Amino acid sequence: MSVSESLTPPASSDASAPCSQAPPAFAVDARRWPDVARPPRASWPRTAVAERVVRHALARLALRVRLGDGETLGLGGPLMDVRDPHAFFRRIGATGLIGFGESYMAGEWEADDLVAVLTVLAENAAVLVPAPLQRLRRVWALKRPDAQRNTPEGSRDNISHHYDLSNELFALFLDETLSYSSALFRGFPADASLLPAAQHRKIDRLLDEARVGPGTRLLEIGTGWGELAIRAAARGARVVTVTLSQEQLALAEKRIAAAGLADRVTVQLRDYRRVRGTFDAVVSVEMIEAVGEEFWPEYFTTLDRLLAPGGRIALQAITMPHDRLLASRTTHTWIGKYIFPGGLIPSVEVMEQLTSSHTSLRVVERDGFGPHYAQTLRLWRERFTERAAEVDALGFDATFRRMWTFYLAYSEAGFRSGYLDVQQLVLAREGTTR
Repeated sequence: MSVSESLTPPASSDASAPCSQAPPAFAVDARRWPDVARPPRASWPRTAVAERVVRHALARLALRVRLGDGETLGLGGPLMDVRDPHAFFRRIGATGLIGFGESYMAGEWEADDLVAVLTVLAENAAVLVPAPLQRLRRVWALKRPDAQRNTPEGSRDNISHHYDLSNELFALFLDETLSYSSALFRGFPADASLLPAAQHRKIDRLLDEARVGPGTRLLEIGTGWGELAIRAAARGARVVTVTLSQEQLALAEKRIAAAGLADRVTVQLRDYRRVRGTFDAVVSVEMIEAVGEEFWPEYFTTLDRLLAPGGRIALQAITMPHDRLLASRTTHTWIGKYIFPGGLIPSVEVMEQLTSSHTSLRVVERDGFGPHYAQTLRLWRERFTERAAEVDALGFDATFRRMWTFYLAYSEAGFRSGYLDVQQLVLAREGTTR
């Protein structure tokens, strides 16, 4: 973790000398991954402080951390093999948890059970950094870039960064429904063959909560690849669904037409703030995470504006504990840099506060099912790993595969540890019959 403002090392500092990193098993393309190909510049004092803090934290965890020279830290548990300690500590000293993820992408540390290692870290996220440094977080933590603000124009760029990578890539690890959100299983452990039915169970529960049926005017915010719109239209609803992803729009329209439902579904490339009209029901699945804290009030006031009298809104949202949201909401993260620029996971408390203070809406029902997301992510990660050769054939390199594996494992660990949850919430106006 970064503990001070960036320092420019003197010419004699080893921070500007060639890194002692052992050659990884793959080459990192420096043009595509400049911050992975070489550890960032950091002063010796900064790196030394980071190493001391990290060593102290790791020594108290249920991990076995093996450093390059054979030294071992931790109380025992899943193995984290740090093959290049110098580069590892230097990256963390310079950019905190961003450096931790980039170090994995560079092959400087490895784990046979990556999810188990990350789960231990997630379970202890609130105490990894000493309390005095936590209080100084605004001084040492990297701030979210202004370029990632979710203005209408910025949102399109942020969404495109992730969802326009390649429809073929997502199809490699998602199931046949192309649902990219938590499924809802009947029991554990979940099996890959049951994933499509579990995704439909999740969708159907949202549609039931929003009371979608024949003749319902439904707005979906965040089309995905069209599965929810297809199931809603099959119930007889008239669906308007909006997305900011060109790739998703094109494939969703094809899937909707193939289902024979093009006359009931309109797919629009449109920001949620620019939707007009009123709807009997609004459904949005794991889209609020892409809104950004600055625009959460506008998101909820938009929902309020679009909902017809007597209507209901069903949201599915990833959530984090409120205290962790308050501690980390302005911090630039590895996920924000590489996976979801501009994103921020809300807490249940902040959503209830925003609806209460900015709208006539209230949360009338809520149900959490985080363990189901851990199972969903495990199935995606296993399939992604199994189809590595096909990922390569699409033109994604080894560094991308390590990045994506880390992302899926990192997310799974969040749900396994309870640091993250996923909620289905029903919003209605005060006085609306439940």
